[in-house]
Amino acid sequence: MVAKELRLWIVTRGENGSVGLTYLAPARSEATLRAGLAAAAAAERAQGREPELDDVALVSSPEDLAGLAGPHADYLEPITSRHFFERR
Repeated sequence: MVAKELRLWIVTRGENGSVGLTYLAPARSEATLRAGLAAAAAAERAQGREPELDDVALVSSPEDLAGLAGPHADYLEPITSRHFFERR
């Protein structure tokens, strides 16, 4: 995927002043997404850096967020809800 395929969708502000930029990308299969992420993480590690992202969780509705482990950006639920309800 190339940057020109991405479309800025929403800009959010977190409670702690953080800013989130959310882009929409063309649809890809889960296998393609996971392979791309694995390749990007491997490239980071090859350069001696720990990747910022090395896994992805795919959700199909806002309710799926409750089952995710780890910390989340405070704007994750609102953007997930907005995206889910816009697709309906």
